[in-house]
Amino acid sequence: MPRSATIVPHLSVDELGDCYRHAHEPVARSHWQMVWLVAQGHRIPDVATLVGYTANWVREIVRRYNADGPAGLADRRQHNRGQPPLLDAPAREALAGALAGPAPDGGIWTSTKAAAWMADRLGHPGSPQRGWEALRALGFTLQRPRPRAAKADPAAQTTFKKGGSRPKSTPSGPRTPPPN
Repeated sequence: MPRSATIVPHLSVDELGDCYRHAHEPVARSHWQMVWLVAQGHRIPDVATLVGYTANWVREIVRRYNADGPAGLADRRQHNRGQPPLLDAPAREALAGALAGPAPDGGIWTSTKAAAWMADRLGHPGSPQRGWEALRALGFTLQRPRPRAAKADPAAQTTFKKGGSRPKSTPSGPRTPPPN
């Protein structure tokens, strides 16, 4: 049976349990729970199954605690800036200028056409989804006419719009039972 991971004794097992029980933020609470369970001697795969994370993430949390102590268990997501924007400021201005004119084929700009423009500018292919995101970031909206019924009767539409009368069904009088 493999050994459990070792925990540097920054805090005792009882103190780790108290930190887990008194943590108010969900992320910090789960980090404290992982370290507390590993400090009690539970194996990392068992802890991962119990808390619902991968074994690699539990190892990472234990490594952070061993290296930095209790400060290593802080939620670090707010410091993750994410990917840089696909279009930098000059490229966004150039796209806005291109969108002010007609599309390359003379029609209206679509997400596919914007993606093609971006692909030419960036040097690698892009999806229509990225074109749509760029259009929305610049304040553009979907510019398509609403669909119309192709087989509608114009006279019936006019009558309906004016609140005209519709054919009413007339009662046929009392029903008589069929003969036996």
